[in-house]
Order: sequence, then C-alpha cells, then structure tokens
Amino acid sequence: MTKEEEEKTEKPKQDKAKKADKKSPKQVNPITRYFRETRGELRKVTWPTREESWRLTAIVLAVSTLMAAFLWVWDLIFSQSIHMLIRAIVGA
Repeated sequence: MTKEEEEKTEKPKQDKAKKADKKSPKQVNPITRYFRETRGELRKVTWPTREESWRLTAIVLAVSTLMAAFLWVWDLIFSQSIHMLIRAIVGA
C-alpha cells in the first residue's frame, strides 16, 4: 500500500473522531434551558408603567361591574317572567 492510500484510509477515521467530538458536547438539561430561554424572553418585554397598570385595572373592574349589573337585570327580568308564566299556567 502506498502512503497516499494509507492517508486516505486514516483520514475517514480521523473525521469520524472529530464528528464524535462535535456530537458529544455537554447538553443542557431541557428544564434548565426552558427557564433560561423564558428569562431571556421576559427581558425583551416592554412592561407597562405603574400609572398604566392602575388605569387598565380600573377599566377592567368598571367593565366587569357593568357587565355583572347588565346580566343581573336580564336574569331578574327573565326569572320573574318565567315565575309569572308558571303561576298563570298552574293557577296558583
């Protein structure tokens, strides 16, 4: 065998060893990676100011209160209507 042929047979072995070295870097635990990426994403967030937070909270509470009152009124109307209908049918 000539030197060139020997080098050709040795080279694939060396390439495989290099590939094995590249495949085996220390892999990070998936849970640790998740928290690290989450922290990185949270740093990118534009957080609202304190005033914006109070204003938006007040809006949410106001809309929730208005919707609760609206639904209560309609529930009262329908329940009284059904109650009156039942009284009329039964004759009590």
